[in-house]
Amino acid sequence: MNRYPSRRFAIGGAMTALALAMAACGGGSEKAEKAEGAEGAAATDYERGPHNGRLLRDGDFSLEVTIYEEGPEPLFRLYPYLKDRPFDPRQVQASIALTRLGPKVDRFNFTAENDYLASPGVVSEPHSFDVAVAATRGNQRSNWTYQSYEGRTIISADAARAGGVTTERAGSAVLGESLPLAGRVEIKPEGQAEVHARYPGRVVSMAVELGSRVRRGQVIARVESSESLQTYAITAPISGVVTVKNVNPGQITGNGEPMLEIGDPSQLHAEFFLYPRDAERVRVGQRVEVRSLAGDSRVSAVIEAILPSADVLSQTLVAHVHLPAGSGSWRPGLGVEGTVYVGSGEVPLAVRTKALQPFRDFTVVYAKVGNTYEVRMLDLGRRTDEWTEILGGLEPGTEYVVDGAFLIRADIEKSGASHDH
Repeated sequence: MNRYPSRRFAIGGAMTALALAMAACGGGSEKAEKAEGAEGAAATDYERGPHNGRLLRDGDFSLEVTIYEEGPEPLFRLYPYLKDRPFDPRQVQASIALTRLGPKVDRFNFTAENDYLASPGVVSEPHSFDVAVAATRGNQRSNWTYQSYEGRTIISADAARAGGVTTERAGSAVLGESLPLAGRVEIKPEGQAEVHARYPGRVVSMAVELGSRVRRGQVIARVESSESLQTYAITAPISGVVTVKNVNPGQITGNGEPMLEIGDPSQLHAEFFLYPRDAERVRVGQRVEVRSLAGDSRVSAVIEAILPSADVLSQTLVAHVHLPAGSGSWRPGLGVEGTVYVGSGEVPLAVRTKALQPFRDFTVVYAKVGNTYEVRMLDLGRRTDEWTEILGGLEPGTEYVVDGAFLIRADIEKSGASHDH
C-alpha cells in the first residue's frame, strides 16, 4: 500500500514555528523570510505559486518549492520563474538543505527535467525541518531560509515532569510471542488421597466432618469388622482437608467406595486447556504468567506437564503449571487466566508498545531533544504487550516518550500542528 497518497504539497506551514515570507532584495545576497505569524500560524501565511507550492522571490527571479507525491515516495520539484513567467530550468542550478531536529542535515541537488528541477532524494517523514534553498542563475545567486515544522512542540522540563512524561532510549529488546490461556486451580494428584476401610464392616464412629482439617496419622474413624467383629482405627494418610465424605456412623463401608477423600490445599497447580490449534506450540518448560480472575494475584511459573483431557471428544490437552504454596492467594476451583510465552528473540530496535500514538495516517513515537518533542513515523514489525519491533523511522539511541505520550500529542494537536499536503 502506498504510504503517501497522491498529491502535491508545499513545504511550509506548521505549528509552533514562525511562518516566514521572502522579502525581495537585490540579487546575489542572502535573503531570509520575515515572520508573519506566531505559534500555530496557518500554512497559507506565505505566497504560493501556480503549482500551489511555496513561492520564494529574489527580485525578478522566483522559485516555487513543492513536494510531488504521485509516486511511491515524496520528491522535491522546483519550478523557476523570471518576471512571474516560467523560466528554463536548464539555466538554473539549485540545492536544498533540510536541518532536522537532532540535528541531522538532508541535502538535495537538482537537475532539469521537463519544466522543473528534480532531485532523486526522498523527502522522508516527518516533513519537519529548517529549510535552506540556494539557486544560481548565470552569475546571480539567491538564498532563502525558512522553517517548516510539523508534529513538533516545546514543553518545559517542569511541565513535562508535572504531566508524568517519562522517556527511554530506543534500542534492542527481547520480544516474546504469547498465547492466552484459560483454566482453573486444582489440587495436584500428590496432594489428594482416598480413605478406605481395610476390612468391610460397620462404621462405629466418625471423628471428622466435611471440610475438617486433619493431620497425617490422625484417627478419623473407627470400623467394626464384619468378619472378626473387632473394631479398628482408620487414620488420615496425608494432612489436608476433608473434601468428600461418603459414609456416616452406622453405615457399612468397605465395598470399594472410599469413606473419605482428603485434599492438601497447599499442593496446587493451574490446569490450562489447550485447543488443537495451539497445542503444538506449547511445550513443557515454557514460562506462563498466571493471573487470578478473582483478584490481583499473579505469579510467573513454568509448564510441568501436558496431558490429555478427560474429554476424549474435545481433543484438548491440559497444561499443568505449579503454583507456589503458602501465599493464600490460590484455592481449588478458582478460575485463572494465563499467558504462555511460546517463542522469543532479540530484535535490534524496539520501543515500548505503550509509547505508540496515532498521528495522521501513521503510528508514531515522540522523540525528545532538549525540551523539544517531535513525531517519528514508524515502520513496525512484531508486537507484544510490552515491546514493538521498529523496522524503520527511528534511529537507535533516540530518546523517546514512554509515559505521557498522549499529553504530547494533545499539545501538538492543540497548537495546530499541520502537514501542508
